[in-house]
Amino acid sequence: MAILKVEIVTPESALWSGEATALLARSSDGEFTILPQHTSTVGDVVPGLVRVETSEGELAFAVHGGYFQVGAGEGDGVTLATVLAGIAERTTEIDVPRAQAAKEAAELELASATRGDGNDHAAQLLAQAALERAELRLRSASK
Repeated sequence: MAILKVEIVTPESALWSGEATALLARSSDGEFTILPQHTSTVGDVVPGLVRVETSEGELAFAVHGGYFQVGAGEGDGVTLATVLAGIAERTTEIDVPRAQAAKEAAELELASATRGDGNDHAAQLLAQAALERAELRLRSASK
């Protein structure tokens, strides 16, 4: 029997690892689904929702970008799919008030960085990235 094992990891921790029926995410080439016996491949994961379907239900993770790798796992018929994200969290663990406060702070920082002569391009980019992370967390928490 073909088995799909999935790992969702960040540099700080392994968020989830276990058997799954499918892994669904989005890369710069579009949405993709990994199933048991998937061919070996590597690619990027763009910021968004990564879903893992299991026999017990679906798990969802807010992933702020990263990479995925699919290859043979340990044992016959085992496919291992790993998502390595710089920042990720389970959607059920998102602190909504904290994410809302981060969004508001990022909006203020972005407004401040774009005022005046507008030459602080680095500050604008950092504030925009922080705003996008906060918005992704809020969208993901509502799903």
